[in-house]
Amino acid sequence: MPAIPREFDGIYRGISEVFPHQAESKDPNENLLARLQQSDRPLRIKLGIDPTGSEIHLGHSIPVRKLRAFQDAGHTAVLLIGDFTARIGDPTGKSEVRKQLTQAEVKANAETYIDQVRPILDFDTPGRLEIRYNSEWLADLDLGKIIELLGTMTVGQMLAKEGFAKRYDQGNPVYLHEFLYPLLQGYDSVALKADVELGGTDQKFNVAVGRDLQRHFGLTPQFGMLLPLLLGMDGSQKMSKSLGNYVGLKEDPLSMYSKLEKVPDNMISDYFELLTKRDLGTLPENPREAQKQLALDVTGQYHGEASAQQAQKDAINLVQGGAGQAEAVPEFSLTAVNFPAKVFYLLGATPLCSSSSDARRQIKGGAVKLEGDKVTDPNVEFASPDELVGKVLQVGKKKFVRLVA
Repeated sequence: MPAIPREFDGIYRGISEVFPHQAESKDPNENLLARLQQSDRPLRIKLGIDPTGSEIHLGHSIPVRKLRAFQDAGHTAVLLIGDFTARIGDPTGKSEVRKQLTQAEVKANAETYIDQVRPILDFDTPGRLEIRYNSEWLADLDLGKIIELLGTMTVGQMLAKEGFAKRYDQGNPVYLHEFLYPLLQGYDSVALKADVELGGTDQKFNVAVGRDLQRHFGLTPQFGMLLPLLLGMDGSQKMSKSLGNYVGLKEDPLSMYSKLEKVPDNMISDYFELLTKRDLGTLPENPREAQKQLALDVTGQYHGEASAQQAQKDAINLVQGGAGQAEAVPEFSLTAVNFPAKVFYLLGATPLCSSSSDARRQIKGGAVKLEGDKVTDPNVEFASPDELVGKVLQVGKKKFVRLVA
C-alpha cells in the first residue's frame, strides 16, 4: 500500500483489508485512496447493524468508530438498522439456525442500539449521518424481485460461505431462508447506493455480495473495508456477550473501567489502536500504567472524563480502601453456585456475606446492588449464570465482586 496522506490517517487506522485494492491504480473504482482523493462529492459509507440483541459491546464499536472517521473526513455515514434482516439473523459463524425475532423485539433492540452509538457518531452536523431501516425497501419486495435476487447466486456459491459449508458437512440443517440473508443484506447496498461498506473480517462474503448486486443493477460496486474482530477480556476468543468476555457500551463507569484495566498485556496495543485515537508511539512502557490509561480513555469516551476519573478512584477505594495501586474489582466465579439460584443464596456464596441469612438481612436493609440497581427482593431467581456474567454485585459502599463464568 502506498503512503497514506495524513488527512486519511483516521480512515486507514487499524483496518485489516480494503477490497478491491490495486495500490498503484489511479482508477477510483479500483483504489479507495484514489476515490477519496478524486471524488467531487461526499462518499456514502454504509454500516449495517442487525438489532438481534439489546446491548452493544466494544467489539461492535470498532466499525462504528470507523464510520465516525469517515464523518470527520467530510463523508456521509449511513447507519443501517437491519430491522427486516434481523428477523432472519446473520448466519455468519453460527453452527445452527438463529432464532427468528418478532417485529416488536427488533424495534425495541433498534432503539437501544441508536442510544448506545450516540457517544461515537456525529448526530449534529447536517449531511453527515443518515439512519435508515432496511424494512423501507425489503418489506415491499415482490416475488419477482426476490426471484431475480436468487438468480444472481448459485447453491455452490452459497455453500462456499464458511458457516454454511461447515453445517452442511456436519449434517446440520441449512434452511432456505438463511440463503436469503446475504442477498437481502447485499440489496441494502443497492438501495442505499453505498460507496463503501464497513464490516468485520467475518463479513467479507456478505460485503462482496453487495458488490455483485450493485454491478447486477448497473451501479458502481462499493469498496469493502474490513476491520479486525476484537478479542474479549479472556484474551483468546472474539468478544461476545454469550461468552461473558465483553465490555458493554452502556455499562456503568466503574464496571467499564475495572474491566478495561485488566486487559491482557499482549492486547493493550490492539485495544489502543482500535478503540482510541492515541498515538501508539506514546504508550507507557509499564503495562500496568498503559492499562490504566486505556481504561480512563475508553471510559471517558462513553461517560465523560470526570466520570472516568471518579471510576478510577472508586476502583482503588473498593480494593484497598484508597491506598496504593488497585488491581481492579475482585472476581467471584459462578461455578461455585448451583443454578437456578435465588439472589440471597448467590450473595451468601460470595465473600460479601457470611451466610444466606446475612444476605437476606443485607437485602432487606437496602445495602445490596446488582450493576448499580438496588436489590429489594431476596427471592429474585436467576435461571442460569449467563444472566449474571460480567455484572458487579455490591454490599454497602466498599464491598464488591465481579461475577465471572
